Amino acid sequence: MTQDGFYQSLSPSRDFAGLTRAGAFTPLPRDWMVGCCDIVNSTDLIASGRYKTVNTIGASVIAAMINALQGVPFPYVFGGDGASFAVGPEHADIARDTLARLRSWASAEFDIDLRAALLPVSWIRAEGLDVAVARYAVSEAADYAMFAGGGLNWAERQMKLGGFEVPPAPLPDPPDLTGLSCRWNTIPARNGLILSVVVQPVPTASAKDFAKIAGDILAMADQLQRNGHPVPEEGPSFSFPPPGLTLEAKISRGKTALILRKAQLFIQTTLAAYALSRKRPLGSFDAQHYRRMLVANADFRKFDDGLKLTLDCPPQVRDDITRILEKAATAGHARYGLHEQDEALVTCIVPSVMRDDHVHFIDGASGGYTQAALRMAASDRTTA
Repeated sequence: MTQDGFYQSLSPSRDFAGLTRAGAFTPLPRDWMVGCCDIVNSTDLIASGRYKTVNTIGASVIAAMINALQGVPFPYVFGGDGASFAVGPEHADIARDTLARLRSWASAEFDIDLRAALLPVSWIRAEGLDVAVARYAVSEAADYAMFAGGGLNWAERQMKLGGFEVPPAPLPDPPDLTGLSCRWNTIPARNGLILSVVVQPVPTASAKDFAKIAGDILAMADQLQRNGHPVPEEGPSFSFPPPGLTLEAKISRGKTALILRKAQLFIQTTLAAYALSRKRPLGSFDAQHYRRMLVANADFRKFDDGLKLTLDCPPQVRDDITRILEKAATAGHARYGLHEQDEALVTCIVPSVMRDDHVHFIDGASGGYTQAALRMAASDRTTA
């Protein structure tokens, strides 16, 4: 089945908790390819206060693939300091070229070492693992891929060991990152703290065991206002000039001189600030509607070979979630990492402000998923 046919045949679900039930995920076709990317030494960048850059480069993988595939839908997931995706065999060369150009671009533009790998699903299945996918509809206009089966985690581990490497492209054209932006301010916690949660089943855990753990955590989040959604109903705030102006100029300039691209963006963001400050539409652009769709389309919770959440919650809920996870870890059913911070961060891919299918990746603003995953790994070493 072609990529378009397979992925579009999956019906998007509006029931996030329902993704814990048996049969919610469909295995990828065996001839598909899995791609992944992450930043080497992202912890050093986080420590220096550059997590907005980390998030933006992580999301660049998705933006570049969206543009390279020219509207063909494909499953992807954002991980903070990187991303993973899957494509049909007919798009393997496009994926390889895009990853190669991303590596060269990240090095030339940011002096950042980006790892990349591409491998067949059949190889993952030979290891006794799988890559299965579901579609979760956050709104009528947008949905995100959810992954299960352990295959993405295995692929990422192989990538970090140098396996299935996609080398940087020699003297490439910059990747097309149209739509990728980072103009919003960080989002302060309204209920105490922003909690980043990463939970994964251990290899010996049954699907039923992990479904119970995920269900208990989601039930805890469901007690929060708007399920712990970290973005306020009116959307994030916008200041002028936006704090990510130079960063956006770097990711969008292509072969344009940086100073010229910054000047272009300054004009664009001046108009955007005016439009966002109005209470009524500016021409055909309705800024209030756009903000509402941003909130609706935000990916603050996902299944990525486990459960990942970014929650705005009080300390009591953090403690309750910690107790659930400690019990699961003691029983040998799950491994986990938590990281708390004062703010959340949003990174956007907006093909057009006139459509409602824009997507928005939510993470903690001081390390988020990356720091939570590091704590999970550190806990593994302690208990080994």
